[in-house]
Amino acid sequence: MRRTSVYRLLRLRVWLAERFRSGDTPSTYFWAGLVGLVGGASGPGFRWVCSELQYLLVGNRLNLVDAANDLPDWRRLLVPAVGGLLAGIVLMLGARLWKGLRATDYMEAVALEDGEMRARPALVRIGSSIFSIASGGSLGREGAMVQLAALLGSSLGRIARMPRPRLRLMIACGAAAGIASAYNAPIGGALFVAEIVLGSIAMESFGPLLFASFMATVITHTLSGGSPLYEMRAFELVSAQELVAYLGLGLLAGVCAPGFLWMLESSTRLFARLPMPLWARMALGGLIVGAISLQHPYVWGNGQGALLQILGSDWVWSSLLVLLLLKLAATAATIGSGAVGGVFTPTLLVGAVIGGVVGNLVHGFAPESTGAPHFYALVGAGAFLAATTHAPLMAILIMFDMTLAHEIVLPLMLACVGAYVVSQSLRSSSIYAVPRRVRHEDPPVRETLATKTVAELLRPDPPRISDTARFSEILDAFVGRRHNNLYVVDAQGVFQGVIPLHEIKGMLNDPELHRITIAHDFLREEFPRVEPHTTLAVALQLFTTHPIERLPVVDAAGQLLGSITKTDLLLALAGVSARPGA
Repeated sequence: MRRTSVYRLLRLRVWLAERFRSGDTPSTYFWAGLVGLVGGASGPGFRWVCSELQYLLVGNRLNLVDAANDLPDWRRLLVPAVGGLLAGIVLMLGARLWKGLRATDYMEAVALEDGEMRARPALVRIGSSIFSIASGGSLGREGAMVQLAALLGSSLGRIARMPRPRLRLMIACGAAAGIASAYNAPIGGALFVAEIVLGSIAMESFGPLLFASFMATVITHTLSGGSPLYEMRAFELVSAQELVAYLGLGLLAGVCAPGFLWMLESSTRLFARLPMPLWARMALGGLIVGAISLQHPYVWGNGQGALLQILGSDWVWSSLLVLLLLKLAATAATIGSGAVGGVFTPTLLVGAVIGGVVGNLVHGFAPESTGAPHFYALVGAGAFLAATTHAPLMAILIMFDMTLAHEIVLPLMLACVGAYVVSQSLRSSSIYAVPRRVRHEDPPVRETLATKTVAELLRPDPPRISDTARFSEILDAFVGRRHNNLYVVDAQGVFQGVIPLHEIKGMLNDPELHRITIAHDFLREEFPRVEPHTTLAVALQLFTTHPIERLPVVDAAGQLLGSITKTDLLLALAGVSARPGA
């Protein structure tokens, strides 16, 4: 009965192998989906921890703007300072406990490192971020959420003993899951990582990113609900001439974005020059936020509460300008002091305020032929995001994900492209700039192909079988593994060739021959192979000319050492080609 089941399973595998060349794709998507599920579940968990800590610090679980409004002035002043103090102490204690271990950002792990994120330093930074977020610090929570999801992706990749290129992909999948979970944005989450971190939309990487984002969004909807993050009244393009105003808004956002980035960098340098320890600088940054919030509580938190207000009603331009100036000051104080967190949502708020001011001016000049100011606020948020990240496609689609308003796409496309063109011409690096050593030290793709060798991507212990093995052993070897080529070695471990899965197709219907056949009878001796010192250029050429997913790696004596996969090679090259200067 068992042997009959084996025959049926192998017949199905042969049928699939003859029609689909899947290679390692099912395995990659399986792990990407698992990373998406775990990363998506970490988002609601992170929010719950922040909410509970906020209750301890503030006494309620309201959104941070309402929480600030409910506090007496002295507590509104001191809570962000206390949060900054605690966040700084966490960072300093973590640095002392794990001296010499540097926390690796997920972007660095994908672009620079060996695909591993050190858990303890990363958790210290995430813990510090929770104190800053829960106490009203003017920064985004998505930074820590993405870092946590990426860390989980790295951990799962290490558990599966993945090679470096695929381990980097799992970190990228975790980051995509984190963005998708934070903003209910499955397409935007995948595009954020593809455009900004990987710099490539090749399907070898983009397909798994999409699947991870999808799974993260499914689990987030299950745990937290599926409504769009920013619900608003129906968007309306009143006239075609209005597109000129949206283009002007995009150009203005492109001009303002470099100034915003310069402000954050200048604030960081200014705080770094202060003669005080980190915990004192972070407490000072929190105190500045608290002092500003005495005049305007909307500066507390990442700005989501203020953004919802602006998108839901029409603010006058003077109120918007006051909010803009105070929020910029609060964000500069929080980020500059050394607080760990993101600037994604604060960036959206700044863009929305710029858009709201432009909308007030345009609507006041031509009220019959232009839309409401909050329409411009929504487009301004996307345009400023495109300008600061240099990722217009991501900005367009993530704004659609967060609003589910398809009418916005046309003006948003025009504004985002205009903002991107202007911003990039004024400043070459984005808010998510790749580290300096990547920009200047990494070799281009062509040089990498010529100098890097197969040994760097070697997978040891490939599926193998003796050339004297019986047919039943061949069947068991194929059933136990997903590969379509079984490597054959002699008694000394010297590579002899392969047994393709389709070669045993005829034998599956003739059990009488099983007793008299051995592995050597099915051997295909002419099969491409490489040595550890073979360059990646040669390996790529072999993959191009042969429709196979794996190449056996042998030493000078022909001993089978391992294998290299086409997917690993393409992922390794994609990681290099994504870097500036490549």
